[in-house]
Amino acid sequence: MKMKSMFLGALVFTGLTSTSFAAKQGDFNPDISLILDGRYGSYSNTTDYELPGFLLGGEASRGEQGFHIGHNELVISANIDDMFFGKLTTAIAEHEGETEVELEEAFIETLALGSGLTVKAGRYFSDIGYLNNQHGHAWDFMDAPLIYRGLFGNQLIDDGLQVSWVAPTDLYFKLGASALRGERFPAGGAANDGNGAATVFAKFGGDVGASHSWQFGLSHWSADVVGRTGGAHAHAGATEIPTYTGDSKVSGIDFIWKWAPNGNNRETNLKIQAEYFQREEDGIVDMVDSAGVIQETSSYDGKQSGWYLQAVYQFMPRWRVGYRYDQLKVDNVVPDATVLAESGLDDEGHKPERSTIMLDYSHSEYSRIRLQYSKDDSYEDSDNLFFVQYIVTLGAHGAHRF
Repeated sequence: MKMKSMFLGALVFTGLTSTSFAAKQGDFNPDISLILDGRYGSYSNTTDYELPGFLLGGEASRGEQGFHIGHNELVISANIDDMFFGKLTTAIAEHEGETEVELEEAFIETLALGSGLTVKAGRYFSDIGYLNNQHGHAWDFMDAPLIYRGLFGNQLIDDGLQVSWVAPTDLYFKLGASALRGERFPAGGAANDGNGAATVFAKFGGDVGASHSWQFGLSHWSADVVGRTGGAHAHAGATEIPTYTGDSKVSGIDFIWKWAPNGNNRETNLKIQAEYFQREEDGIVDMVDSAGVIQETSSYDGKQSGWYLQAVYQFMPRWRVGYRYDQLKVDNVVPDATVLAESGLDDEGHKPERSTIMLDYSHSEYSRIRLQYSKDDSYEDSDNLFFVQYIVTLGAHGAHRF
């Protein structure tokens, strides 16, 4: 069992586990913390953002230019008793000059079922892929990979019930499944009486010697989509909103490799991370005007896929440098040429891709300052994006320590 214990210990430090921040059993006062996120953004392309071949939704955008607050969070968490843990996360952000407050997480999770079983219920980040169940301020780059932006509107969050099981083996092996409401993007409509989406996932991992650890994951998400809306693209002068109704299936593979000399990641370490997703959809796209009237409609057979590969190297204590490359591929079939052009589902003969570099400094496990630059060719007009970001944690929120 030595290999398993070493690997699980590495996961706790690097954020692969989700409940290590639970309050001590018997505490009456919950842990309360606040994550502050401030940013400065500069773009060379001032046109509206789009991602050819995708109906964008959720928080899929480049963010604001100039000085602005990012994704701030107020978090309350605690052990409820010896059986349950509870957590509530409220996100506070500003968009186009308006402050938005959103209930991001609100769930309970079992602590002592035994036999490796855990049950989670409420609103939570889905365990699809590797990055999705982590909060954005715990990511190694300021923004989400392009494939997350295109498929999930940055992240997949839903209301539901999840059951997971960790096998009693030397090799880390976890299986899980969720039944979800399916009302939030990218599903929409809460089909099947509020049980319109589902996920399944499997994760494997272990250690290689004293300096290396790895994890491999498989995941699948499916939904009966009812009226999922995308942003208006105003192509060819059109102002209608595209909506999709039909089946949607997303399959993903993720792989992580971590190195730290003799297991000591305080001085120097390296993390290589990659994910690939493919989505298949079959249904109907309607172009709806501002009065809710359908102006055009067409069948739709969609295939979108994408991947990213990134490496982050801590070359000395407190300092890290990273590089990420994203690429997408689209193969959508929409027989009606007008709907294809106006909906944004046409890839326009363009292959979206992006290269990003970052440098960050963490004075402690509760503070980080980051510089990031992207050469973004994800849409027709190339863009140069430069960001400065700070992230600080106030309070005892160990899940997001750096």
